[in-house]
Amino acid sequence: MESGTKTCESALVSPRRVNNCGTQRKKVHRAERPCANSVSVLLLRLLRLLSNMENITDGTWDSLPVQLNEKILQTLEEMKFTYMTPVQSACIPLFMNNKDVAAEAVTGSGKTLAFVIPIIELLLKREEKLKKKQVGALVITPTRELALQISEVMGMFIQKFPEFTQILLIGGSNPAEDVEKFKEHGGNIVIATPGRLEDMFRRKSEGLELASAVRSLDVLVLDEADRLLDMGFEASLNSILSYLPKQRRTGLFSATQTQELEKLVRAGLRNPVRITVKEKGQAASATQKTPARLSNYYTICRAEDKFNNLVAFLRQHKHEKQLVFFSTCACVEFFGRALESLVKKVTIHCIHGKMKNKRSSIFSDFRALKSGILVCTDVMARGIDIPDVNWVLQYDPPSSARAFVHRCGRTARIGNHGNALVFLLPMEEPYVNFLSINQKCPLQKMSPIKDVVDVLPKVKAMALADRAMFDKGMRAFVSYVQAYAKHECSLIFRVKDLDFVSLANGFALLRLPKMPELKGKTFPDFVATTVDTDSIRYKDKNRQKQRQKMLAELKDKEKTELPKKNFVKNKAWSKQKTKKERRKKRAAKRKHDEDSDMDEEYMKELLEDTRLLKKLKKGQISEEDFEQQLTNSKQEAGGP
Repeated sequence: MESGTKTCESALVSPRRVNNCGTQRKKVHRAERPCANSVSVLLLRLLRLLSNMENITDGTWDSLPVQLNEKILQTLEEMKFTYMTPVQSACIPLFMNNKDVAAEAVTGSGKTLAFVIPIIELLLKREEKLKKKQVGALVITPTRELALQISEVMGMFIQKFPEFTQILLIGGSNPAEDVEKFKEHGGNIVIATPGRLEDMFRRKSEGLELASAVRSLDVLVLDEADRLLDMGFEASLNSILSYLPKQRRTGLFSATQTQELEKLVRAGLRNPVRITVKEKGQAASATQKTPARLSNYYTICRAEDKFNNLVAFLRQHKHEKQLVFFSTCACVEFFGRALESLVKKVTIHCIHGKMKNKRSSIFSDFRALKSGILVCTDVMARGIDIPDVNWVLQYDPPSSARAFVHRCGRTARIGNHGNALVFLLPMEEPYVNFLSINQKCPLQKMSPIKDVVDVLPKVKAMALADRAMFDKGMRAFVSYVQAYAKHECSLIFRVKDLDFVSLANGFALLRLPKMPELKGKTFPDFVATTVDTDSIRYKDKNRQKQRQKMLAELKDKEKTELPKKNFVKNKAWSKQKTKKERRKKRAAKRKHDEDSDMDEEYMKELLEDTRLLKKLKKGQISEEDFEQQLTNSKQEAGGP
């Protein structure tokens, strides 16, 4: 690829050339067979959607300046990938010519194949074939869903290369099982999340020599690198990088560029070629960060009307596939449960970061659906390919503007059309302007949603009927306010501007919770339920039984405990100190008074002895007189 700018029909690719750092070609080799990797029907359906790509592509695979392996071309043909995307046409030749690559491209631009194909090509060129337990390629990604997705795509390609094996190391599974799996089957290609991978490096005592296995590493890929840093994986990444050989090819793929990411580029890449894929027709300084075929909307409604509007919208689009983003795990639990009761004849799934073992199966089930609703947090905001997503709904704006762009990117992927809608409170409307300027993400106002009905009484009835629902609502409200206080755009999203009464009504609360943000405030406009909320029972008989047992134990404890002394709390430290000093003085005075008689007699005797000594020195008395008088005074003092 020549230096300068390469123009494509829908994008601009701007690679910057650097000095050659290539190595000589390596021989093709053969190794052990991989484990069978089944290809899901849903992923094939997604790939077939990509066949009509003339408007957003950068030529056919034959037009690459490097020759791809015949089996890779066959797989691409089977997957209906006739054309390359711009990021693929830019990255693949550079990677295959042994360059480090730092690529920035809008979400949904086909970054996965941009590193999957070069990984296989580079491993095929190795002079020495990989043994079963030697790692040749490592892909690190922030979430287990994205890792699972990359593993499926990789599996499609290595089906034709039985010499390679791959292993998936992600959270939500038993680490001991991963250790045994690697010891038994090995893994030439490792796809992992940072936390689990770092843990695997520390399991030497269990017979896993992963540090030795990665000495043969040829390729490292950091996918969604900016998200890796956002999620706090910097320490884990530094630990992992310390185990890896310096002589390797490294690819860093991201949808956004940050200062932290630039540090990672400098630390982990050697003379990287930087690639930026931009939407066609946009100036470099004003690049639109969302897909060109995305229709991005916003709507304004009061806090107590938001959920009613959401339910009305979902009912009107029940035959489509939709993602609904909330700000916290507790909000997903509460509103997801409410939607299951209010939006009928639609499959609804809930997924968030605190789900440990269920996330992968829920994700796979939703991907397979033709229509349905996925209620989720930002755990689903990055790099996830879900076929046929028609709408991305943001019930709560995310904590950062970058996350807003990534949420929208779950639809309108690889040239397909899609829609996104964010629900904003009246005082949040300036956020629209902010997104347009800060993220180059223009929004258009949607016409009011029709046929909106009040469903909140039904949600209140659910809370009265089941304490589990009541608890979820209270936790959701508290978590929402706490998340709101931490919003990155604090000039617009301010807790002091929230109408707590309207917000509590929007959460269908039976009463207001006790929390610091509400302390010392009164809300006469809030109408709490007349029902004693302590009397609300759990529908689950086991939970209700446990609660009754706990309440009985607390009652017994109160009866048996002795009454506590009334201590004065929060007394000033200076006053406490003064009181101690007074006690010390009184004790010293008592001791002085007890010893006072003895002290007076002793002093009188001492004065008499001193007087006699002075007389002796002046010659007024002889030594014999001095001894005689001194002896007499002692006898008088001692008594009979």
